[in-house]
Amino acid sequence: MLIPSHTLHLHILGAPGSGVTTLGKALAERLKIKHFDTDDYHWFTDDTLPYRRRRNPDHRRQLMTKDLDAHESWVLSGALCGWGDVFIPRFEAVVYCWLPADIRLARIQKRELARYGAERLAPGGDLHTVYEKFCTWAVAYDEDSDNIRSRVKELEWVGKLTCPVLQLEDEMTEMEMVERVVAFLALLQQ
Repeated sequence: MLIPSHTLHLHILGAPGSGVTTLGKALAERLKIKHFDTDDYHWFTDDTLPYRRRRNPDHRRQLMTKDLDAHESWVLSGALCGWGDVFIPRFEAVVYCWLPADIRLARIQKRELARYGAERLAPGGDLHTVYEKFCTWAVAYDEDSDNIRSRVKELEWVGKLTCPVLQLEDEMTEMEMVERVVAFLALLQQ
């Protein structure tokens, strides 16, 4: 098992439904370090109706700074392009995840169904509109647009980083993804 011999500050981002958060949590568990997810900073997570109220960028940055500063090593999953660029100098390595839209959408649908239940997501359910918008947005990630959360824009952002970057663009199990990143990190330590 790879145990960080020094501090580790790893950022994971990519297409919605490609396994970014799942990988972040699994890596943090494997490496015995703290995991943070940008959604917990971006959204007010105590709402009964999730993903409705965004925090302003300054508030996000303040909360994230406090948490990152409190831990020697961490994995940060999720998008922060634009509002979180101030954290780029902290990253020792970055992992970018992508899968085709049909695979991502199937994963999102399965996840949201397990998380919220069919009744809440179905037409007339309290989360139906938000869920439909999210699915539409997630599929549109591959389209070239001005949205910072698009494949083109995130790859441009990743291309400007000065730290090592690993791109994962094949369908893999969670364990296979973890092993690929652990091997990548081991190479960086040599």
